[in-house]
Amino acid sequence: MARKVQTQDDEMFKEALVGKKIPILTLDNQWHKLFTQTGDIPEIHRLEEEVNDLLKRQGKINTEIKSLNVYKKSLMKEIVSIMELPDSPAKEKKMSENKQHIEESNEKLDEYKDELLEIPKLIDEANLKLMLATMHVCYDKIRRNVREIEEINKWIADFRVQLKKQILTKQKMEIYNDELYSYMHSIFGAEVIEMFDMKYNPANVLNKDKENTNGGGAQT
Repeated sequence: MARKVQTQDDEMFKEALVGKKIPILTLDNQWHKLFTQTGDIPEIHRLEEEVNDLLKRQGKINTEIKSLNVYKKSLMKEIVSIMELPDSPAKEKKMSENKQHIEESNEKLDEYKDELLEIPKLIDEANLKLMLATMHVCYDKIRRNVREIEEINKWIADFRVQLKKQILTKQKMEIYNDELYSYMHSIFGAEVIEMFDMKYNPANVLNKDKENTNGGGAQT
């Protein structure tokens, strides 16, 4: 089902992109940097190689055309030179061979030129497939990140609620301790309380709690 939806999306995107110039992605450093962020993806590598193979083929054909044109010029020069020689079977043979080589070169040049006319279209098609695959990968990653961000936000919100509850509980316990100690002091008197303080040392605990509370507030 997801694959079907993706195919429908691709057709919609293709229609929307008609007439728009898409840069050759494999020649774009920003595109390569993009995939250092998304990890290794076999489908992307396959489409990347498809584009690169077509670019290599285009470059090779251009090189072959230049070489054939140079070769043809050398054959033509040779024919001109041969024409000045006296007539002979060797001259006729060489002239015939050179003409045949020129004809073969012309045929090959025509094939190369026809292929060269077709290659840009093939490159655009392969590049478009790579672009669509790139968009799917990036948006899938963004969607996954959004889901995780939402989960983290929920965890933070829940934690804040719990933190507030714990702070309130802590403050109530501190107030209770202060009041309890104050009541004990009023009922039993300072001398009795000091005697028990020597054993239980509650004053240090109370002071420590207050220091922690003050310190925590300062850091916050």
